[in-house]
Amino acid sequence: MKLKNDAIASRRQFVGGMTAGLAAAFVSPALGQPESASAASRQGPSQSRKQDPRTQYPAPPFPDQKQEPPGLASKMVPRPDHGETSYKGSGRLTGRKALVTGGDSGIGRAAVIAFAREGADVAINYLPVEEPDAREVVELIRAEGRKAVAIPGDIRDEGFCSRLVANAVRDLGGLDILVNNAAMAAAQPSITDLTTEQFDSIFKCNVYAMFWITKAAMPHLKPGAAIINTSSVEAYTPSPAFLDYVQTKACIVAFTKALAKQVAEQGIRVNAVAPGPFWTPMQTTGWADLSRFGKETPLGRPGQPAELGPLYVLLASQESSYATGQVYGASGGEGQP
Repeated sequence: MKLKNDAIASRRQFVGGMTAGLAAAFVSPALGQPESASAASRQGPSQSRKQDPRTQYPAPPFPDQKQEPPGLASKMVPRPDHGETSYKGSGRLTGRKALVTGGDSGIGRAAVIAFAREGADVAINYLPVEEPDAREVVELIRAEGRKAVAIPGDIRDEGFCSRLVANAVRDLGGLDILVNNAAMAAAQPSITDLTTEQFDSIFKCNVYAMFWITKAAMPHLKPGAAIINTSSVEAYTPSPAFLDYVQTKACIVAFTKALAKQVAEQGIRVNAVAPGPFWTPMQTTGWADLSRFGKETPLGRPGQPAELGPLYVLLASQESSYATGQVYGASGGEGQP
């Protein structure tokens, strides 16, 4: 997932100019409108019907569009699909309790929707300015008859990370699934343009927060629990303008593999997902020309967040009981793993 040289944006969390503070993330609709009723939310295109993956979702050329960071999905053309009208559950996570950082939009939102449709209660973390997005997700969770817990706050703060886990455990009545998904990216053309302040902020959001949250969660995780971390194809095929971001995503891969070995004796699994180019508002804040976004992949288009929901469900469910320390790619045919 790449931004232009002067862009500063975030999948779920954003630091304006690396010093200005917090900004908003994105909403959903169009391809996937949030619905108020479970039955209505399942009337979208069928994911079980055989389809050509090249044409299943919008492909380039895309209309010219530009937003101020971090951007809104409601202003994107076409709007991202998080699975609001397409994901159909089958009880694979019935009774589970999940915490998802960055669960208000994008990949995190897709995972949350899928978890709820599979029978899980879900707590989501997001920035306070992302409250409108979070309210939509809360409605989607509750439409499935599941408990929804909204916990706003900045995960770059260690104290908040501890409170986040404590509040999620208290309000959910336990914790079975942890998804470390929230992240930040800021492109710079040269290492000489990369400030210590920016480097520090990105590492705190992408790496330190994952460590703090996971450490706080460990006493609450029992045998059968699952931890899922969101890495990136950038960890394997790094872009030169993302010198700090690519390091954080590589850290996530190493953290996942090492922790998986450490906690295997406790019956806890740890895996990661490494997405490629996905259609999120982050792209509209950084790319000078979005008309060909995703065209370079073998499938010829960017991914939609809805295409990752099932993967997070698989890694959270007992169906992947022998998978730990693994990194699952989803990049349209390019990059690794």
